[in-house]
Amino acid sequence: MECLSCLNDPAALLVADASVAINLNATGFAEPILEALPNRFAVVEDVAFELEDGRQRGRTDADALEALVAAGRVDVVRLKNSAIEQFTALVMGSAAETLDDGEAATIAYALEHGATALVDERKANRICAERFPSLLTASTVDVFAHDTVESALGRKGLADAVFNALYYGRMRVLARHVDWVVNLIGPERAARCASLPGSARPAASSRVG
Repeated sequence: MECLSCLNDPAALLVADASVAINLNATGFAEPILEALPNRFAVVEDVAFELEDGRQRGRTDADALEALVAAGRVDVVRLKNSAIEQFTALVMGSAAETLDDGEAATIAYALEHGATALVDERKANRICAERFPSLLTASTVDVFAHDTVESALGRKGLADAVFNALYYGRMRVLARHVDWVVNLIGPERAARCASLPGSARPAASSRVG
């Protein structure tokens, strides 16, 4: 089943939340994926700090980000005063209507700069749709589904990258992408991915053998 990436503007800046950075690192192909994309790729300082906190739990995502920055594949950017008000509105309030600092900073920066926010969590996508209907959003899967990425990795390499993001990075997959992901990696591997929706994994398991 075809999954058309919504990343169809090569001039757009892509601003990634921490979960997207973690998913890319988990693929084992982060640098070639970012090299294949025509877009500039950035993370906000708040996201870099969030990854840095992971060192205490033995995670290496901060190291991976530093390597990508050193290679010129990722820019670390900072919120300006004009975006702080939007950031504050996104982190204050009821739990159902607020986001963590990394997600909020990613969205606030994208709003300020007319960029595309890369966010995977359903709540973040819902809040963006409700509050900022003109904001362009995309997910990690949209990055993987970009035609230049498959051209760079090949179909098998792309399938391995997506499986690694699911299995090791626990990548969240939006409903519109589930069928594409399962068809790409195959039902046997899909059944092993706890981050896929429960409705997808039993269906995948039933097709094994």
